[in-house]
This record gives sequence, structure tokens and C-alpha cells, in this order.
Amino acid sequence: MAPLSRYRSYKNVAQPHAAVYYSQRATKGGLLIAEATGVSHTSQGYRETPGIWTREQVKAWKPIVNAVHKKGAVFFLQLWHVGRVSTYSFQPEGEAPISSTDKGITLGLEGVDWAPPRQLSNDEIPSIVNDFRVAARNAIEAGFDGVEIHGANGYLIEQFLKDQVNDRTDEYGGSLENRFALEIVEAVTNEIGSNRVGIKLSPYTDFMESIDSDPNALGLYLAKELNKFDLVYLHMMEPTVLSGAGIEDEVLHKLLPIRKAFKNTFIASGGYNRSKGNLAISENYADLVAFGRLFLANPDLVRRYELDATLNEYNRNTFLSRDPVFGYTDYPFLEEAK
Repeated sequence: MAPLSRYRSYKNVAQPHAAVYYSQRATKGGLLIAEATGVSHTSQGYRETPGIWTREQVKAWKPIVNAVHKKGAVFFLQLWHVGRVSTYSFQPEGEAPISSTDKGITLGLEGVDWAPPRQLSNDEIPSIVNDFRVAARNAIEAGFDGVEIHGANGYLIEQFLKDQVNDRTDEYGGSLENRFALEIVEAVTNEIGSNRVGIKLSPYTDFMESIDSDPNALGLYLAKELNKFDLVYLHMMEPTVLSGAGIEDEVLHKLLPIRKAFKNTFIASGGYNRSKGNLAISENYADLVAFGRLFLANPDLVRRYELDATLNEYNRNTFLSRDPVFGYTDYPFLEEAK
């Protein structure tokens, strides 16, 4: 199950209803990646998203993790910092959000007046790296089996990775060799072990105006560099997720060079259905395929795919609701639907 923002963690604390939601979707041996979870008080950009930087937040995650483990599933937590994808209201003392740059997102994009960001100084970067390290340690304390570093979707790490956002001229600048993402990977793996760490990347997407001039080179470079850390997996988003061009029963193989370059488990996600997922695995295009919105709407997606049964349709209008049940834990299981 791919990580999906759910906006139901009131005051940035995971809630008991999340135990129901995740355990509904847990199966023996299955991998669930929990929703994007903030690593610090500066990491927030959306209402009611969870965190993992306080003792209260760590404690709140524990019964949720236990509920998933009782079903025999493996549970990773996605670690997140939004960077410039934020507003003054989400930042401590109403300060500007931080980024690799002082270039802001276009005002009004997705209906939000994004705050102009403040470029991090070199002296500040180690503290951000340390936030990810501490968050990883907290996740393990909460019982998670590992963490996924969120390096995708236009958020802070990708703001450093992509050269159309990162306009720095120092060692953290927009060239392929900029150090920020790899320093986070190193800190997290040193803290909890590489066998507990994955990363998600999206070099081909343009979420939040985060674009790279040569995504092929970026993806390939990162795959090779990440091999040095022996991560348990690399999770890559398909470029087709941008246009929604999910051609049925066809895998476009855009990620194949990156898949070949990365030596450990490779996860592909974005626009997959049952047939496309099976094809990707049979052609050795990926080791695993992650499903997001289909899993959201079908708590028993694994069973339905096993039987090739009809799926529930998801309701987009409830994706970002803050209701603890509606559009969250009330999607019917196959037996209920019958």
C-alpha cells in the first residue's frame, strides 16, 4: 500500500481511527507505508497531518502499529518535510517556510496562497538532517518496521534535488552532486540500519512546480548513489501519473534503466491496476508494485485481486476530509458489498 495523505491526525497527532483504517488494509506479509508524517515543527504544510517529533506523537502511533502487526503485515512510516509547500500559518511564530531556494510557488496554485520561502543557510542544513534522523529513531520506538524517506512530490528533499527549483551555487546547489538528500539517507541509515530504510523519488513529475531539466540523468544518478547505502528499497513514481495516461494492460518501462541500476528491491507506483501490476512483476520491471487510491477504496484489495473481483470506486470528494469514518474506514469489504 502506497502512502496517502489523509488529513485526519488532529493537532498533528495520529488518532485511534487510524488503527482501524490501516489494520483493515493489512494482510500477512503485506507492506503498508503510512501517510506522510512530519519530522519537525517546521515540516507542516497541510491541516491535520501527523508528526513524529514529539513524545505525544510517538505514543499515539504505537497502538496503530500494533493493530497492523496483529494482522501480520510489515509497516513503514513515511518521513516528510514539505519545505516551501507551506504557508505562514503552519510555521512556528508565523515565519517563512524553509527551502533550498527563496523562489516561491505560484500564488494560487491549487487554491493556496503559498508563502515565499526562505533559503536555508549552510549552517542550518545539519539541523534539518538531524530532524530526519531523530524522526527515524522515533518511528522505530513507535514500533514501525522501518521508514520511507519522502524525496518526491515537490517537497523539501526534491526542492534540493531538482535543478529548476534549486538555484544555489554552493555544495547544496542544483547539480546532480548536491549533498542534501544523500546526507539525510546517511544519517537515517546510521541511526536505524539500512535494512529499515527506503526512499521515494519522483524525478519525472512536476508536483508543486518541482521540475528537473534532465530527469533521466537525475533518476539514474540517485539510483547508483543510493546503492552505496544498501537501502532496503527504492520506491519510484511512474511519469504517467502526471497526465493520468494509464494505458490498460501496458507498462511503459520508463523506469527500467533506474530499476536496472538499483541493486535492491525496486517498487513502482502510479496508475497501476491488477493487470498492469502483474505484468510489471512478470516482466521483471519491478519487484513490488504499490497501489494507492485503489487501496484507499478497497480495504481488502489483496483479496479482491486474488479473486479478480469487482472493486469499489473511490470518492475523490472524501480524500481530504477530516471525518474519522466517512471516506476513510467505511468502504465495504467484498462480503459486505455482496
